[in-house]
Amino acid sequence: MARGGFPGGFGGMNMNQIMKQAKKMQEEMAKSQESLTNKTFESTTGGGAVFVKVNGGKKIEEIIIKKEVIDPDDAEMLQDLIMTCVNDAMGKVDEATNAEFGKYNIPGL
Repeated sequence: MARGGFPGGFGGMNMNQIMKQAKKMQEEMAKSQESLTNKTFESTTGGGAVFVKVNGGKKIEEIIIKKEVIDPDDAEMLQDLIMTCVNDAMGKVDEATNAEFGKYNIPGL
């Protein structure tokens, strides 16, 4: 048996090398997560009637609604604009997260 109790090791690497690589990847992933959290993502709908800004942690930082789209007789339209805008901004966060963490290529994640 090879060192560490695994025949042939892991592709020629010993357990210490594997642990060092895992720790390095964990540190890189933490940096990536922090970087994403500090980024902002924006979306507008209704020709600029509704604006939403979220951070990479999916926390809404700002919502701006133009006064001219506030119609007490058509609240549903404004609700749809806000929902569409927020969902679009959150989708941008998801895309950036997938792009950032996809480079780690960890099976099952």
